[in-house]
Amino acid sequence: MARRWIVGLLTLFILGGAHAQTLNVVATSSSMGALVRAVGAEQVGLRILAPPDRDIHYLQVRPSMIRDLRRTDLVVAIGGELEMGWLPVAIGQAANPGILPGRPGYFEAAAQVPLEDAGAPADRAHGDVHPAGNPHVYMDPLRMADIAEALAGRLAKLAPAHADSFRKRAEGFARAVEERLPKWEAAVADAPGALLYHKDADSLFPRLVVPVLGYIEPVPGLPPTARHIRTLVDRLSGRDGVVIHAPYYSSRAPQQLAQTLGWERITLSTEPPLEADGEGYLAHIDRWVAALAASRP
Repeated sequence: MARRWIVGLLTLFILGGAHAQTLNVVATSSSMGALVRAVGAEQVGLRILAPPDRDIHYLQVRPSMIRDLRRTDLVVAIGGELEMGWLPVAIGQAANPGILPGRPGYFEAAAQVPLEDAGAPADRAHGDVHPAGNPHVYMDPLRMADIAEALAGRLAKLAPAHADSFRKRAEGFARAVEERLPKWEAAVADAPGALLYHKDADSLFPRLVVPVLGYIEPVPGLPPTARHIRTLVDRLSGRDGVVIHAPYYSSRAPQQLAQTLGWERITLSTEPPLEADGEGYLAHIDRWVAALAASRP
């Protein structure tokens, strides 16, 4: 009797441990971290490599980054070569074969959805180009919903016991996006648009039917020139709009353009806050919608 009691306790302990299983996940950005939290919830332990006030194109590989990658079960990257300058080096130094590209422990968001501007020439004379297409898909809520579904499938492969929970959470996130979309569209109806610094928020604008009025960079990744700023002023003078730029870009050119054009200048990251989950990501899009609504006369 005592022996059966002990066996029963051990069985409960083992089953309880399986139920409480957590996956270690490293996300390259806070947008990817928000998806991981939205889909994985308490079944994942999360580390994020790039805070939203850093330019993810140009991170430096740090020892803490390598430690996180060495211990993780899954890397969730934006992909599309956006992290090409540092992530392959960090993964190589982590010596964790399970997270190499092509393995189940490596997931790229951009590989799950169609990309704009695919097939651009791989010529540095055109600036910071991405021949596979514009990788900044995280600013499109509908594509983020598709990525969440794909992420649920990947998490299910690594933790099959929680497959149903992952799938249901991804479906819940998609429903929340669908419910929010008409409100976003109504809020920015007839908004004249925005002047952006970089081509990093492009995927949001056609989704909301709002025009991008131009870019402060003459080509992606190159700083603005006086000639390019004059060209923008000549083209946009007399029109309505708003200037939006991320916090890690110099405010000098955006401020000059806003003052000359008589527009509002708004500093706004394309990434949600570091602690964001699915709802936090939607609140992030709310902030962008409010900024675009501010472009109305």
